Amino acid sequence: MPFSLILNNIAKHIHLTNDEQDIFTAYLQSKTIKRKQFMLTDGDICKYSIFVTSGCLRGYTVDKSGIEHVLSFAPPGWWIADMYSLISQKPGILNIETLEDTEVLLLSKVNQEKLYLQIPKFEHFFRVLVENSLVASQQRLIDSLSLTAEERYNNFCKRYPTLIDHLPQKQIASYIGVTPEFFSRMRSVMVRKR
Repeated sequence: MPFSLILNNIAKHIHLTNDEQDIFTAYLQSKTIKRKQFMLTDGDICKYSIFVTSGCLRGYTVDKSGIEHVLSFAPPGWWIADMYSLISQKPGILNIETLEDTEVLLLSKVNQEKLYLQIPKFEHFFRVLVENSLVASQQRLIDSLSLTAEERYNNFCKRYPTLIDHLPQKQIASYIGVTPEFFSRMRSVMVRKR
C-alpha cells in the first residue's frame, strides 16, 4: 500500500478505522520532486503539511549575509512545513528544498480543516505534531546556547541517524551552527579520539 508509511506514522498517536483511513488518504496529494527543487521558498505562503515517503528535504533560512542556516531535515517518515506560515497563512521565511529525488504526500491546510470536522481525532494528531515541533525547536535553541559543537553534533546523530553518512558535511555544519572548516577539523579530532 503506498500510504503505509504515513498511516503507520499516524497510528503512533491515534487509531483510525479503515473508513477513516480511506477518508484521510483521499485528501492526500502525491508528488515527486527532483533533487535541488524547492517545495517552498522564503516569502511564499505555506499551504501544505508535507510528509516524506522517500528522499529527503531540508528546511533552512538565509540571513542578510547570504549564509544558510539549516533548521531541520525531513527523511522518510517525517513531516515538514513552515509552521508560522501554515498556521497564520502569512508569507513565511523558510525554504524547503529536496536534497535528492524525493516523494512526498501533501495535505493542504484546507483539507486538514475538513479532516478536523470529519474525523475530530485528527485535531489531537496534529496538536501532538505541533507540540513535538515546539519542543524540538526549544531544545535546539537551548542546545545552541549551552552545548559545545561536538555535543550538538552528537545530538544531530541521535536525531537523524540515517542521515549522518548521506548529507554533505556543509549542511550538517550549518545545522549545528559551525563553519564547514570547523566541522571538518572537529570530526577529525573526534575520529582520532575513538
